[in-house]
Amino acid sequence: MQRPETKARARALQLLYAWELSGRPTIETVIARVAVIHGRAPRGVYDRGADLAAKAIAGLPEFDRRIADAAEHWRLERVGAIERNILRLALAELDEASTPSRVVIDEAVKLAHWFAGSRAPAFINGVLDAIAHETGAL
Repeated sequence: MQRPETKARARALQLLYAWELSGRPTIETVIARVAVIHGRAPRGVYDRGADLAAKAIAGLPEFDRRIADAAEHWRLERVGAIERNILRLALAELDEASTPSRVVIDEAVKLAHWFAGSRAPAFINGVLDAIAHETGAL
């Protein structure tokens, strides 16, 4: 059984992915669409996953710059959508500073194992490790 925090991160990733593939509408629009797909009425209150997704979107320009700087020899547009959104989500959570950096990185690597390609976990780990060291979080 998955921990509630892990489920929230997976939900946040799914919302970010849907947001990006839908042409980047408001996060509220994506949440409502996903709720309808799952046969639920949209709620007016964000759950933890929606909150993380919203924070990742709010910090997007800064997060993308930090990812591009840390991803040596990779242009951000060459990074896959899943990997890009896992990194954005992790940076949003690192900026909150309420969860230990190692836990955030481990959870991001777990998401990469579940949702991305076979090389993604090592890539995610390397980029987040570099960012955490640069910011003094590790």
